[in-house]
Amino acid sequence: MDFRPDEMTRAFADEARTFIDEHVLPAEPVLAKQVADTPGAWTVRPVVRALQETARERGLWNLFLPPGPHGLGGGLSNLRYAPVAELTGRSPRLAPAAMNCAAPDTGNMELLAHFGTSEQREAWLEPLLEAQIRSAFCMTEPATASSDASQIATRIHRDGAEYVVNGRKWFATGAMNPDCRLLIVMGKTDPNGPRHRQQSMLLVPRDTPGVTVVRPLTVLGYDDRDHGGHAEIVFDDARVPAANLLGEIGAGFAIAQARLGPGRVHHCMRALGMAERALDLCRTRANERIAFGGPLAAKGVVRTWAAEARVEIEALRLLVLKTAWLMDTVGAREARLEIQSIKIAVPRAVQRILDNAIQLFGAAGLSDDHPLAEMLAAARAMRLADGPDEVHLAALGKAELRLPSTATEGEVR
Repeated sequence: MDFRPDEMTRAFADEARTFIDEHVLPAEPVLAKQVADTPGAWTVRPVVRALQETARERGLWNLFLPPGPHGLGGGLSNLRYAPVAELTGRSPRLAPAAMNCAAPDTGNMELLAHFGTSEQREAWLEPLLEAQIRSAFCMTEPATASSDASQIATRIHRDGAEYVVNGRKWFATGAMNPDCRLLIVMGKTDPNGPRHRQQSMLLVPRDTPGVTVVRPLTVLGYDDRDHGGHAEIVFDDARVPAANLLGEIGAGFAIAQARLGPGRVHHCMRALGMAERALDLCRTRANERIAFGGPLAAKGVVRTWAAEARVEIEALRLLVLKTAWLMDTVGAREARLEIQSIKIAVPRAVQRILDNAIQLFGAAGLSDDHPLAEMLAAARAMRLADGPDEVHLAALGKAELRLPSTATEGEVR
């Protein structure tokens, strides 16, 4: 396994680093002001649109989507994209959106590229690739443990030339944004079928009669309104044409698995980027802040935090790169144990690094004068998004102990 970045990787990473340092990081206070000046808005702010134009000019656009079926995807392989994704994690609110590489649109675009019909790709994928619209992924439900896909209560049934959706979803990221035009909904089409063949996915336009966005939700107090928030949505006899089925009937679970693999690599690399930025901030703070007769950098506990953070970041970066390499060479299915491993290990480590950084900053670390508190909320949320730690641990432990392969845990949120 050779993870040395090749010439293409270095070129894109250098370009991304320059773009983020010269354009994105200076724009963070601009975004904060635009959000404060428009408190009722859930739209993409003007500063993001301006950054998107610059990113396009620099060739930093849709890099997450590698070449795939139907001639779609002009981006990078998972291994080549990983260092770029890490750099975008240094500014998680701005950099991914600026480069059109932000979840949940990335995962939804991957689904449309791999499983959509030509008509579906024309209607939804093409405008998503141009950042003309946004999308949301509707899987998690308030009344069921959605980590167990067999418990999903949303029903999808066929009625002549249409599918009818009934159910309630929540934490549909991006759905508060008026530019969110597409909801990808996972529901049960065959409650009595085999456990992993009960579910299907459906493309539901957000303006479909019977679709009601009930309310925005918060993540540890953050509403994330600058990128569309997180919505609770009710589907009450929402009807769409049968042609809106994504992939085959009963393939929802398998399609979800295909979506989650690359997404977890992206999330984990961005999380490591957050940790690197936290260390940068700590380096400055520890050398400038004086307490008990000397700089914080002279305190043993602070040095221990820094050393442990460096060891964890370096080790986990290699694990994520190995996972990306395996996905490129043997596919997500063969890399599933590594995918589960990074999903467990990276958010835990990054949460711990950010928590220590906040401790170093004291009261300032709890404020929005620095990005640490918001990053901590994002890292904590990762331990539930795309499956809770315990579910992944159960599946990984089963594989490690060579238990029978009647997979029931750990595959999907």
